[in-house]
Amino acid sequence: MESAWFESVSRRAMRKTVTGVAASRQALAEACATSLERSQLALLDLQKPDGYWCGDLLADTTLESDYILLQLWMHTPSASGWKPSTWARIQKAARSIMARQLPNGGFNIYPGGPADVSASVKAYTALKLAGMKPESEAMERLRNCILRLGGIQGANSYVKINLSLFGLYPQEHVPTIPPELVLLPRGVLYEMSSWTRAIVVPLSIVQSRGGTRPAPPGFNLSELEAPGKSFKLPRRDKLSFLFTGIDRGLKIWHDRGNTKVKNAAIRAAEKWMLDHTRYCDGLGAIYPSMMYLIMALESLGYPEDHPDRMEAVRHFDALMTERGDEFFFQPCFSPVWDTAYATFALGEMGQAPEDRMRKAADWLIAREVRRKGDWSVKRPELEPSGWAFEFANEHYPDIDDTAMVLLALMHAKATDPAAQLRCEKRAMNWLFGMQSRDGGWAAFDVDNDWQLLNKVPFADHNAMLDPTCPDITGRVLEALCRRGHTMEHPGVRRGVEYLLKTQERNGSWYGRWGVDYIYGAFLALRGLKHSKAPGTAEAVKKASRWLAAVQNPDGGWGESCASYVEDHFVAAPSTPSQTAWALMGLLAAGESNHDGFRRGVEYLVQTQKSDGTWAEDLATGTGFPNVFYLQYTLYRNYFPLLALSLARKALVHSSEPAASGGWLVAGQAS
Repeated sequence: MESAWFESVSRRAMRKTVTGVAASRQALAEACATSLERSQLALLDLQKPDGYWCGDLLADTTLESDYILLQLWMHTPSASGWKPSTWARIQKAARSIMARQLPNGGFNIYPGGPADVSASVKAYTALKLAGMKPESEAMERLRNCILRLGGIQGANSYVKINLSLFGLYPQEHVPTIPPELVLLPRGVLYEMSSWTRAIVVPLSIVQSRGGTRPAPPGFNLSELEAPGKSFKLPRRDKLSFLFTGIDRGLKIWHDRGNTKVKNAAIRAAEKWMLDHTRYCDGLGAIYPSMMYLIMALESLGYPEDHPDRMEAVRHFDALMTERGDEFFFQPCFSPVWDTAYATFALGEMGQAPEDRMRKAADWLIAREVRRKGDWSVKRPELEPSGWAFEFANEHYPDIDDTAMVLLALMHAKATDPAAQLRCEKRAMNWLFGMQSRDGGWAAFDVDNDWQLLNKVPFADHNAMLDPTCPDITGRVLEALCRRGHTMEHPGVRRGVEYLLKTQERNGSWYGRWGVDYIYGAFLALRGLKHSKAPGTAEAVKKASRWLAAVQNPDGGWGESCASYVEDHFVAAPSTPSQTAWALMGLLAAGESNHDGFRRGVEYLVQTQKSDGTWAEDLATGTGFPNVFYLQYTLYRNYFPLLALSLARKALVHSSEPAASGGWLVAGQAS
């Protein structure tokens, strides 16, 4: 009797609880809908008349610092100083640098990060060239910071190489990059990452033919030398001795080698460089290779009015942004990436105007790459396709952008449906053809994993190779599987196996192109979800528990770029983009009933600004881990839109909490 009464009361209480839960979920779904309306309008307002999106891509002060050094290369000041037009730009760049100085005097490579010795040495050099007095308070703090970090000797190889071109660092102690790299057999150059080869080829010409340019009279950096610290190439491991010997041999060859062979190497490097400026907006369409291209052409004697040199300068100057007192360089442009993600987010929401989506589809399809690029060295029989990151960069379509465009085109129908279908088939075939032997996908190349290259003296930019990574692999799997491919396809099966074997012990995945483990986890989970692969339940469960465990008290998620330094997750203040990633990861894991999911959705709804956008000051994009990070200014807009669209659908379609645990129980998954 007593037991029956208790069960009756329990059932009534459960019905009341479920009713309350359903009402709460409905209210949250309605809040999502209101937020989404504002977000969609804000994102559509940013679409260009031609149909694309392209937000500012922000980086650190090293770009403005390099710009000032480039001016010294191109416009050696006379006894009376710089030309007025050059000096005006230098002053703008200097003010841009100074605006980001840290309280301890140094400069960092990501917002909120510690002072970095390489960025700080570059900044000091640039500011001193711009006329700042070493005895000024700001420069004194900067100098003391550099000395605490190891002095000029602690900077990376590329900083030292750049300074050596002006006699500001001993040339005998910087790595030699020989033009003969282009002549080496078996495509050794193509064992380097795409961005590295686009940098080292013009830089090799600069080192070989550029000579040493004069710094202003009396200008030196002796005050940055750390007492007692060697200028010699650092010996990182046992192979360092071998490569140090090779470098000594290259320096002897540079001085005494066979002139015919050296000239042949220069001609081959020049041809490679110029060939790679065709069908693109500058060599590699990225800042460093475009800068070295200008220096290389000048070193080879190309006059200022030569078409190739004029075009190189034009593309480089296009990266410069001047808005009143604002002055900065973008490392490159991101129109394909931004357009694909904005289109996909609007498409997943399902309410975007058809004409806007059609414009986006037409713009994307017109930019499919139909010529063979560097990737074809290892895949010569593969039909060209894919998309580059930038407006035009046909030598370097990338796998990540291609997968993202395929996802976007699921929702956006072009003016010519037949042409769109052919384009999509080529792109899928290209993606399968670009799978590496380990089952994963990299950014630009196949099997770009020759670890020996990480030992060469100029490999300390941490980007010598383009290895496969879980984040790109997860996105490719989602794109291919949502297009109808299943585990019956060996490429899909190998991709799933790759994700399972690269999962971290705590359940996360490493994110190479976004910061960091949150990014890797959300993309890997989405890939596994859409693959519908059997035997992944435990991996998915571990990942969702990890995501719940690293949620911030305010309901959002945030991760620092320091995760790359520490090789494990390092928490940071919540950001809209990383919160959106975590929510999408939880949704892919089937955890829409978890309390952490609700709090994450509430965080995005509550932090949205009245204009429909979100604020985000931290870097959540990765260029080169530990070296270069990015702020994608549209991430803060389209990722929350995408996450809230998916969250609203989950809230509407799920009427009850999970039988065990569920979203009512805060912290259940942790």
